[in-house]
Amino acid sequence: MSTKNLSAEKRMRQNEKRRLRNKSAKSAIRTASKKIVAAAQEKDAAEAKAALQDMIKRIDTAARKGIVKKNTAARKKSRMQKLVNKLEA
Repeated sequence: MSTKNLSAEKRMRQNEKRRLRNKSAKSAIRTASKKIVAAAQEKDAAEAKAALQDMIKRIDTAARKGIVKKNTAARKKSRMQKLVNKLEA
């Protein structure tokens, strides 16, 4: 085997690991946001607030690692915060 093939194979292994890690993080964000929406529909402000804190933590981590863009993270957090704020009003 040539050096190019070895490095290409390593790159493919790295890309696959990163793809799975990114997919997992995005999935966790979606799950957390669904929990907020479900709590909002049940008018459970305490549960929604707790789920919001979890989602914010996950989004900030993903944004810091470059999994989601900074503005996307801010938009998602803002929309969910507005939803929780309506419950508390």
